[in-house]
Amino acid sequence: MKKIYFLSSCSTCARIIKELQLEKKGFKFQDIKTEKITPAQLAEMKDKAGSYEALFSRVALKYKSLDPKPSTENEYKKLILEEYTFLKRPVILIGKEIFVGNSPKNVAAAKAAL
Repeated sequence: MKKIYFLSSCSTCARIIKELQLEKKGFKFQDIKTEKITPAQLAEMKDKAGSYEALFSRVALKYKSLDPKPSTENEYKKLILEEYTFLKRPVILIGKEIFVGNSPKNVAAAKAAL
């Protein structure tokens, strides 16, 4: 499966999609703002990433106002399912591999996997 979870209003996501030419490579696109992540989708991401914490964005503006901060896998899962902004973006699935976030190293790894 080739799929990307992204935010259409995110310029970084748009840049990565363009850089990797995902439109031309048969990817299924899911804008997480308009098409909410399901528990099954999140569980699949977690299985590939190793934890919900690995999928959680600590740079989200809403994270800064959280008190107390999440500390368990169930708390990370609950927050991601409740609010799309807590998913680290983009999440790229290529077969059995997952690439989470927008670090240059991560983008390069996704490019190599293609």
